[in-house]
Amino acid sequence: MGAFYVTTGIGRADSGEFEELQADTGAMWTWIPHDILERLGHKPTARRRMQTADNRVLEPDAGPVPIKIGDEVLSPLCIYGDPGSHVLLGATSMQEFSVGPDPRNERLVPVVGLLMSLFE
Repeated sequence: MGAFYVTTGIGRADSGEFEELQADTGAMWTWIPHDILERLGHKPTARRRMQTADNRVLEPDAGPVPIKIGDEVLSPLCIYGDPGSHVLLGATSMQEFSVGPDPRNERLVPVVGLLMSLFE
């Protein structure tokens, strides 16, 4: 599907524990199957409109979910995906963690965020 897989931690809603999952890096949004998020105690708080490759428009559940990459934990907005689907670590989440994909070496690498405006 995407570039490569990385190991990420998905946090439980009721504790500081994390479950390690393999996540594909080839996506815009982080997508975690609904059944996994329910098992970990998460409940959706929003919905997001998304267009599929075949031009269908979906509006899946979404909400913040604790994710651990390395030693850092953040709670980016995650899409509640179809049960049994692949876990996807999206570009929006990677951007929050200041990491990017290195497909040649199949790993995440630190990146420097851009702090600039077109109007300067």
